[in-house]
Amino acid sequence: MSEIMEQLNQTVAFIKSRVQTSATTGIILGSGLGNLAEVIKVDDAIPYGEIPNFPVSTVKGHGGKLIFGELGGKKVIVMSGRFHFYEGYGAQQVVFPVRVMKLLGVETLLLSNAAGAVNPAYGVGDLMIINDHISFFTTNPLLGKNVEELGTRFPDMSEPYSKALIAKAKAIAEANDIHVHEGVYTAVTGPTFETHAEYRLIKTIGSDVVCMSTVQENIAAIHCGMKVFAVSVVTDLGIRENNNVITHEEVLEAANAAEPKLTLLFTELVKQL
Repeated sequence: MSEIMEQLNQTVAFIKSRVQTSATTGIILGSGLGNLAEVIKVDDAIPYGEIPNFPVSTVKGHGGKLIFGELGGKKVIVMSGRFHFYEGYGAQQVVFPVRVMKLLGVETLLLSNAAGAVNPAYGVGDLMIINDHISFFTTNPLLGKNVEELGTRFPDMSEPYSKALIAKAKAIAEANDIHVHEGVYTAVTGPTFETHAEYRLIKTIGSDVVCMSTVQENIAAIHCGMKVFAVSVVTDLGIRENNNVITHEEVLEAANAAEPKLTLLFTELVKQL
């Protein structure tokens, strides 16, 4: 058995000793988007620091606990706060919780993030459903020896985000008068916000938003057979005036303001899973 599987089994055994869960849906909340956890009927919550082999969130705007509860009448496992490559964690550490969720029985993973827009049609506070991504600028979490117990050496990425879930979400948004975009997400390492030239490059290669998370989690989820749905909350505009400086505080403020729309979208989508 590989070292990764030994760690995963140890972590899963610990969680099962603390919590009984039948959840088949997992959720990872992005920067400033942790308030979704407030509408969950919580059965139990474990701080990351108590979970064997789990990293710990170090970024403002990210919680630090694994929540087990009910959303929209369905059992869910929620990461209130994610891990990022730029925090100094390796790519396999970043995706470790995704694999733990899989071994706990999760089949569908919902991801959220706060992103910068490079599509000039987007505004701060908009939601964009991710239908594809570009991951060339960040480390692939599957590098190294393949963990056969989790998935194949060469996973197919032709549908990284479930078309069926996207269709459900768009119908929910229309029914609730929530304006949503649908587009391509590019992941970068961070922690620096992009330069003007980098924003122009990201726009040129066909992306609509850019952020520092999500893609590694998606790859790990697809590798182990999950269906994935993801939404970006536009918190800043990459194609902007030269004197417009982006701060993390402004990103969190914009994310908090847009969160009610995301909460409704996720809640209604979970009901249909």
